[in-house]
Amino acid sequence: MVMEQPKTGEGGIILTNAEDLMNWARLSSLWPMGFGLACCAIEMMASFASHYDLERFGIFPRPSPRHSDVMIVAGTVTFKMADRVRRLYEQMPEPRYVISMGSCSNCGGPYWDHGYHVVKGVDRIIPVDVYVPGCPPRPEALIGGFMKLQEKIRREHPLAPTYLMEIMANEPVAAQSPAV
Repeated sequence: MVMEQPKTGEGGIILTNAEDLMNWARLSSLWPMGFGLACCAIEMMASFASHYDLERFGIFPRPSPRHSDVMIVAGTVTFKMADRVRRLYEQMPEPRYVISMGSCSNCGGPYWDHGYHVVKGVDRIIPVDVYVPGCPPRPEALIGGFMKLQEKIRREHPLAPTYLMEIMANEPVAAQSPAV
């Protein structure tokens, strides 16, 4: 027999560090920007519908790249569209993540062999964090991709300015003037 304790309104104490708290907040409120390029978009829209209820994971789709932190590339990326995909990625605030959804987005799909117009994978344009395989992948696969992304965010160190270190590593070293 389980004895219930009366609710007194007194809470306990939670001890954690700032990194874990920030990671928990980020992985619990992912805002993806989804735009459909081909047939994978139908499966992406189905995963955002009420049957799968992604909001229970804290995933709420946003229409603007400036309000999103996850980009879902769903479908065939052509060379004509590649410039626009890159531009949308650059408009997203840091930290930003990319989910590549479907065979066409991952590696060019069935079109890469005979088509001159298809990019051989969206990772040639922007960095990809999670690949969701399939043609087209089911909504359950996209949900699995989101869960993999949440695991990746959980292991990150948000206080370490990695993008700032990358920028500083790419800067040319200023030449020192010779002593006179």
